[in-house]
Amino acid sequence: MLDYRVSARRIDQRGSLARCKEAEISLDTDPQGRADAFNPAELLLAAVAACMLKSIERVTPMLHFRLRGVEVLLHAVRQDRPPKLTRIEYQLVVDTDEADRRLQLLHLNVRKFATISNTVAAAVALEGRILRRTPGS
Repeated sequence: MLDYRVSARRIDQRGSLARCKEAEISLDTDPQGRADAFNPAELLLAAVAACMLKSIERVTPMLHFRLRGVEVLLHAVRQDRPPKLTRIEYQLVVDTDEADRRLQLLHLNVRKFATISNTVAAAVALEGRILRRTPGS
């Protein structure tokens, strides 16, 4: 069983800092918001994206799946009362020459073995699709 540890502390009224291992992330904890740091909702979306990308890195060697790149695009919808996310949508955009059925197999494996996205999906609707990168996109 794995466990994870992160510490976070307030820097000032505009922001905070999270630390883990040798990494740091600036946090937007300013009620007015700030452009140079992730707010909590954006951090959650980044965690889902990182999880999906890590899953792709894990499963592509097992599937012998060849790709040149991957991009994850996420969009969340928030309601005000009570404040919560009601839906997260994503697109996995893969630059590959693999067949469509292999692309769907990759998506199936990402959805099946991605810890954070599976955790989030238990709490909020998480829906998405996998797409092939087209030239010029």
